[in-house]
Amino acid sequence: MGELLLVAVVAAALSGVPGLWLRRDGCAGEKSAVALVALAFVCGVIPALWVLLSGTTLTLHAPWQIPYGSLSIRLDAISAVFVLQILIVALAGSIYGLGYWSQREHPENGTRLRLFYGMTAAGMLLLVSAHNTVLFLAGWEIMALSALMALTAEDTHAEVRLAGYVYMVATRAGTLALFATFATMFLATGNFDFSLATAAVSPGAATAIFVLALLGFGLKAGLMPLHLWLPGAHANAPTHVSALMSGVLIKMGIYGLVRVSAMLPNPTVAQGAWLLILGVISGVLGVVFAIGQHDIKRLLAYHSVENIGIICLGLGVAHLGRALGEPGLVALGIAGAVLHTFNHGMFKALLFLAAGVVAHTTHTRSLDRLGGLLKPLPLTGALFLVGAIAICGLPPLNGFVSELLVYLGLFGVVDVDRKLLWLLGAFGAAGLALIGGLALACFVKVFGAVFLGEPRSEGCAKAHEPSVWMRLPMVVLAAICFGIGLGSPLLVPVLDHVVQAYAPIAAPSLVVRVPFTSFALLGVVLLGMFAAVFAWMNRNARSTQAPTGVGTWACGYARPTARMQYSASSFGEMLVGLGRWALRLEESPTVVRGTFARPVAFHSHVPEVVLDLVVVPFAERLVRLFRLANRLQGGDLNAYLFYVFATLVVVFLWVS
Repeated sequence: MGELLLVAVVAAALSGVPGLWLRRDGCAGEKSAVALVALAFVCGVIPALWVLLSGTTLTLHAPWQIPYGSLSIRLDAISAVFVLQILIVALAGSIYGLGYWSQREHPENGTRLRLFYGMTAAGMLLLVSAHNTVLFLAGWEIMALSALMALTAEDTHAEVRLAGYVYMVATRAGTLALFATFATMFLATGNFDFSLATAAVSPGAATAIFVLALLGFGLKAGLMPLHLWLPGAHANAPTHVSALMSGVLIKMGIYGLVRVSAMLPNPTVAQGAWLLILGVISGVLGVVFAIGQHDIKRLLAYHSVENIGIICLGLGVAHLGRALGEPGLVALGIAGAVLHTFNHGMFKALLFLAAGVVAHTTHTRSLDRLGGLLKPLPLTGALFLVGAIAICGLPPLNGFVSELLVYLGLFGVVDVDRKLLWLLGAFGAAGLALIGGLALACFVKVFGAVFLGEPRSEGCAKAHEPSVWMRLPMVVLAAICFGIGLGSPLLVPVLDHVVQAYAPIAAPSLVVRVPFTSFALLGVVLLGMFAAVFAWMNRNARSTQAPTGVGTWACGYARPTARMQYSASSFGEMLVGLGRWALRLEESPTVVRGTFARPVAFHSHVPEVVLDLVVVPFAERLVRLFRLANRLQGGDLNAYLFYVFATLVVVFLWVS
């Protein structure tokens, strides 16, 4: 079984290679890439499902010539969930790319994109199955550098190059933090395997490992305020690359946090509290920033920050459970975190692919230029709605199940008989409720602005459904969202195996703590009611003739136009105003003067606060400081000799 996983890694890595020799025949190169990704899917799904269903652990060890490393593969229930998620999203994006980024339409970068798309998936598969930190870092670097090349496929655009630069700096900083993390682990254990839990680690070393891992993996996950690379990268990458990055690549940071959290031999309440607090901050601010966006892909990127916060809430509950010796909290927290990680990969990939259809057919990503797309894009609109309901955590879809587990874990923290700890659980539960309410408001805005109303641009008026290659992956992802939501009782054994892989504890099955069957039946009832109401409304609409002429609420205009309807900006104005303290909203002046006033325009912009207002100004000041130092290097050989002489004198005086 372990060999099959290695075959999957190799097949994904080589998926874009045939296209290098088949450039003239773009169709052959595309289909060979999809075929190899499909082969990787089959070879990887078999061992992943075996581990998830049986609860066993697959291992494979082989000698490796790289110093301190070994080809040590270990696939447990946690790794298997991530492997399954990577393979599903990678295959869906690869098929989607046949219609979205065909070689005929993109001869200058199509081959390169397919090559690095497969390499990114291969790097992720390698790192989640690695049991040796050196092998882990090898997979991490393959993933990080390949994702950079896939992200910057359209590097002729300035905004794409800028997004690539920011991503490159962030990922280098994160990798340096991981080097420090694994070096500290080596000092504690004497080896480079993931075996920290069996070692005698001092409290200071454990704290250092936790902080460094939170920095390195938090940068990759996009945890607020370490998210500075994420909005630009997801917004400017090709859509199926955005789906891969948002659906699974940022989850590699979550995987690392889960592994380190599980390995710490003596977790503390303070560590769990920090995870929980950062989860609330990331979740609330992520959705607040999403509400203020005008670009549909950038908006979805900020919702990734939000959902990373929800996952960290679950991980914080699990960490608190280990620190307090509460098996129930451990089970609810880690099951909710890992399941929401998988669920987010499914519905976020679905949302990005649907947004890609919108951008592909209308040639714009601006919410204020979209509208009325439900008529020409009924299937895409329905699938986007499925993803929106799932990401808001509403029944009967998968987001509801995983968020319910996190809620129950937070309520369990409130019930713990320990001084003031209930405040932490109450803070997390209130934060999660606020996140859900704001997310619902945001996606009401998005769906209304994009799919309802009248077309606001010529591109919207000429929109049409895409090819079957772009529709099929979205249908499959939507089916998975329904399947997990309605079939949640079937997940109980899998989640129990995940709990045991995280912390082997004597805890009762989740079926005792969570009424999965009742919620599944509730979902079936809700789905049936929705289908009945939809059928009735559809029949009634067909039998009723729509009124013509100027409506009652035409605001006195004899000929209302599409510009007179609510825009995304006007819909979210109140919520953006409430979050102005964090958003730092920039607005153009709109002063109207005179009886016959001249036309005025209103523009608003939400900057990336951490990047634009903190990191960039700091970097500019640092550059100015370095320029002052450049004056010492004027090219004068006599000056350089004087510097050497002065340094020797100072050293001599210091030593003596």
